[in-house]
Amino acid sequence: MITRAAVIKFFSENRVLQHVLFWSVFLVLDFPKDSLIYQEEFSFLGTFVMSMCHMIPKIIISYFLAYYVIPKFLLKKKYVMTVVLFLIGTYLLAAFNRVLVVHVGETLIRKGVFTQEPILEILTDWKKLLFKYIPNMYLTTLVFLSVKYFLDYKRVKEKELVFEKEKTEAELKTLKAQLNPHFLFNTLNNIYSLSLSNSPKTPASIGKLSEMLDYVLYRCNTKLVLLSNEIKLIENYIELEKLRYDSRLKVSLINKVEKDIKIPPLILLSLVENAFKHGAGEDSGSPEIKIEFLSSENSFKFKISNTVSKDYVLKKESIGLSNVRKQLDLIYQDQYSLTIENEENKFKVVLKVYSN
Repeated sequence: MITRAAVIKFFSENRVLQHVLFWSVFLVLDFPKDSLIYQEEFSFLGTFVMSMCHMIPKIIISYFLAYYVIPKFLLKKKYVMTVVLFLIGTYLLAAFNRVLVVHVGETLIRKGVFTQEPILEILTDWKKLLFKYIPNMYLTTLVFLSVKYFLDYKRVKEKELVFEKEKTEAELKTLKAQLNPHFLFNTLNNIYSLSLSNSPKTPASIGKLSEMLDYVLYRCNTKLVLLSNEIKLIENYIELEKLRYDSRLKVSLINKVEKDIKIPPLILLSLVENAFKHGAGEDSGSPEIKIEFLSSENSFKFKISNTVSKDYVLKKESIGLSNVRKQLDLIYQDQYSLTIENEENKFKVVLKVYSN
């Protein structure tokens, strides 16, 4: 069964059919007007012939302007040539319209002896062309140009939307690809270190890594994922990182999320990775990392802070944080805030996402 959507799609993709339908509609709309003009002289068939004699010049001038004069001269700011071609084209086609009516239409449908205007007289009778044929010709042409450029504008906007969507998706995939290898590299280094010392913790770390790989490779390939799954991923990551450190590292995770929501995948993990890298990884003392998940009716907040060494200086935003900001810009635009603070030997990042 042919659906309505299939018909609309077929029509929207068939440009020739659109043009045929447009001129068919105008021919039907013009016919009653022509009937009033020619009803006393001609039959139904004769009136149809006269309508076609008027319609052909309208079609020619419409395409002449739409596909030649406007794109090749007007849009390229060649205004003198635009005016010259417009005036010449208008005059010739108005005269051609009159020639069709007198020497083709009347010849086909009139009976008996009748007189016809010579072609030279038609070409020089500018008043009749200016006040009768040109207005009638351009009424339809202006409608055609309006419809054409409206549809062209609509197509351009639709293509721009598709392009922006594809561009955004490609950028998000690129950003995810930049995040994934980073945490994988760190985790594999952890397991490698444990295996060198034949640590009994090695099987547990492999199990955690397996869960993480399963999630990253197969369960977070969408634009948004459940926050609960991201929290589980972070918990596994923390357990793996803890295997590298002794009791000197203190990690606290506070979960105050009452309602599960959806967020972009791996963003929070990147922030956690950043805290471990610049906190526990560079602080030889007693590093601390604190992670909080909070939610309210109108927003979600993620807070992470880590201690840093006394001589730590934040020179510029790291690649990980820069990637996070880019991904948030693509998805949330102005519906989020990401603040970064570095004071009193503590580095803190706060991500807040606002609901619409």
